[in-house]
Amino acid sequence: MEGEALTRMRQLLKDRRRALLEEGDVPIERIRKDPSEIGGDEDEQPLTEMSQALASSRNRARTQELRLIDEAIARLESDPEMFGLCETCEEPIAPKRLEAMPHARMCVGCQSQVEDPVKRGPRRKLTDFV
Repeated sequence: MEGEALTRMRQLLKDRRRALLEEGDVPIERIRKDPSEIGGDEDEQPLTEMSQALASSRNRARTQELRLIDEAIARLESDPEMFGLCETCEEPIAPKRLEAMPHARMCVGCQSQVEDPVKRGPRRKLTDFV
């Protein structure tokens, strides 16, 4: 990757990092708002638990993305010639992929093999599980 493209990637990474930090964690709602309350609305607790699970999941995803961005910035600084190349096959990562995910470490093909090797097999039918 050349100088101008590296500068653009560095800026994309820093902008995304800043946006994630400004966004902050999603607050996790308490199950019981009033500690002295016993009983209450039967429907409220499951909804609150679902909200907690969603907030927790979003916070984990945000933390993971921040870690990936920090790693990408470190890679960009330490070895700029290799930034934008797939870590597996060493082919260039598609520019549109890098625009969408500047922290990407692998091309789409290699990433799909790593993420879900089960899906690469033949398509299954319902009768395969009986």
